[in-house]
Amino acid sequence: MGKKKWRKTRPLWGALITIISGLMILWVPTNLYLSAFLPGSMAVIGLLFGGLITLIGILALFFPNSSKLLGIFTIFLSVLSVIGALGGFLFGTLFGIIGGSLLIAWRLVPAAEAVPEKQPSAKISKTTAHTG
Repeated sequence: MGKKKWRKTRPLWGALITIISGLMILWVPTNLYLSAFLPGSMAVIGLLFGGLITLIGILALFFPNSSKLLGIFTIFLSVLSVIGALGGFLFGTLFGIIGGSLLIAWRLVPAAEAVPEKQPSAKISKTTAHTG
């Protein structure tokens, strides 16, 4: 199967934006790694949410049939990541909402719709009328 055919059967842009969102959300708690495990620190939640969002983006590439459910989880976790990781300075949250929306909106186009059939050209056949 070629790259183009594989790409057409997957929610590629939604998954890539979701992965980028998860990495942006992970960036804040990884910089606060030393204080992440202190009692009362919310950075552990940021690590958890950022890791889950990144994992969801990877899963969306390999399981395209479940992209709607994965998109719902992406939006949910992206909004909640504001608590533990500042939402990747809110850019991660915005990218997560966009990526989740693209995962929800994606659908597999059936093969019959993907390649429109060529219409047979209207050939005018020459017939001769016999009178007699």
